[in-house]
Amino acid sequence: MLTITPSDLESAAQLVYAAMPPTPQTYYPLLTQRAGCEVWVKHENHTPLGAFKVRGGLVYMDWLKRKHPEVRGVVTATRGNHGQSVAFAAHRNGLTATIFVPLGNSREKNAAMVALGGELVEHGHDFQAASEASQAYAQIHDLHHMPSYSPFLVAGVGTYSMELLRAHPDLKVIYVPIGLGSGISGAIAARDALNLKTDIIGVVSEHAPAYALSFHSGKPTATESANTLADGVACRVPNPSAVEFICAGAADVVTVSEDEIKAAMRAYFTDTHNIAEGAGAVPLAGLLKQRNLRRGQKVAVVLSGGNIDLNQYRAVLGE
Repeated sequence: MLTITPSDLESAAQLVYAAMPPTPQTYYPLLTQRAGCEVWVKHENHTPLGAFKVRGGLVYMDWLKRKHPEVRGVVTATRGNHGQSVAFAAHRNGLTATIFVPLGNSREKNAAMVALGGELVEHGHDFQAASEASQAYAQIHDLHHMPSYSPFLVAGVGTYSMELLRAHPDLKVIYVPIGLGSGISGAIAARDALNLKTDIIGVVSEHAPAYALSFHSGKPTATESANTLADGVACRVPNPSAVEFICAGAADVVTVSEDEIKAAMRAYFTDTHNIAEGAGAVPLAGLLKQRNLRRGQKVAVVLSGGNIDLNQYRAVLGE
């Protein structure tokens, strides 16, 4: 099983803080009223790239540069935020970044990846198809294929949970989104490193339930599609190592509807004046779905990303 030590998290934090400051965790009275419990928001939408993924990219690329100095470039697949982190961290380490995205991917996320120095390749109908193409491309062109789940990515993104839990060690529950699994794995690792009892609950869209199915069956369970507005959690083939780690350390993985995700996006705007992309709002949707279970508790939700196309956001707010 994947092992992330307290030392791994501390070393990752040094790398992360060389590029960005810690993000805040903020209490919002209106959100607390809505949820019926004390709610703290971990603002990963306030990183330099508007999402938590930047942390993992920095740690992975540092390892790659030190251990494999012969590597001249990396290839990866993404729906957007992972790709931004790869382009950002690759540029800092003098590497090229070729990023595969599915056809119809977010135009604004695509533009951000290119602006950060990434070379964009559009391929396939979903993330899985883009990922398979990226692996073949890396072999053909003798480039390093960067996965979406690895110990270095987990240690990097785990630093946000370390910040949150050190600030509020008495949290009963943290709701975390699950894309490929690095964020929730980092939360579990941070909780265990600090010897706390906080429950970690993953949240996915009911239209992309692979990790919920995997958690409840105890084994990786793929789906035929992952068609959700929350593109950051649009996974249909889960990572086996992530499934094993999540099954061992999470309290639950819950699913939310597209309407519940949209309602959470609107709640963030009205109650906190923050923009949340679909995947960024998924944890709040999970909390609001389980509000009757959380009455009177102290709870945190991770606002993991605020990168959403303007037209899509207008449509959600207008419903």
